[in-house]
Amino acid sequence: MQKLLYITVSTKPEEMSTSKTVGREFINRVMEQYSDYELMEIDVSSEYIPELNYKYFKSRAELVSGQEYEALSQDDKLAVDRINELCDQFLSADVYVIAAPMWSVMFPARLKMYIDCIILNDKVIKVTPDEVKGLLGDKEREMVYIQSSGGVYPKIFSGKVNHGVNYVHDIFKFLGISKFDKIMVEGVDIPSIGREAAIEKAVYDMDEVISNMQ
Repeated sequence: MQKLLYITVSTKPEEMSTSKTVGREFINRVMEQYSDYELMEIDVSSEYIPELNYKYFKSRAELVSGQEYEALSQDDKLAVDRINELCDQFLSADVYVIAAPMWSVMFPARLKMYIDCIILNDKVIKVTPDEVKGLLGDKEREMVYIQSSGGVYPKIFSGKVNHGVNYVHDIFKFLGISKFDKIMVEGVDIPSIGREAAIEKAVYDMDEVISNMQ
């Protein structure tokens, strides 16, 4: 059985959030088509995502353990435990679906906090004196990034404004996830398009993405 990790970022409830609405439709269709998937979900806008602190690490991207861990306060131990938990959950998945709104041509800050938590040495990366190498190529993995935005950005400008899409693609490709698809929900705030039409187009686009999944 393969595991699908669904990561949402919007602070809005699902019925108000465009990215979550499209994300849920995508997840429902995937689960209907691929009955062997086990679904895991995390909403990084509401769940506990620790802000990284130097006290949690004994070296670059390597969490404290042993006596160093025992010397931490109870709150700091909870943070270290949670970071390990988030990383282990991420590593257990085969397919990742991230649904996020565009904020300031990027994504909400808590998604970056989450990404920082899961990139740990000897788990997601290998840090040596000579290089930093991604370890997610240990098995076939894939990611789908769903982004909602108020405007529409032609391809000629897309690379200049879709920094969230580009960052997620680049960081996870470096970590070892070679298969990446995106679903753009654009024009939500444009009167000539609007939320419903933007969602309808995204739902139409997702069928091709789903058909190409492993």
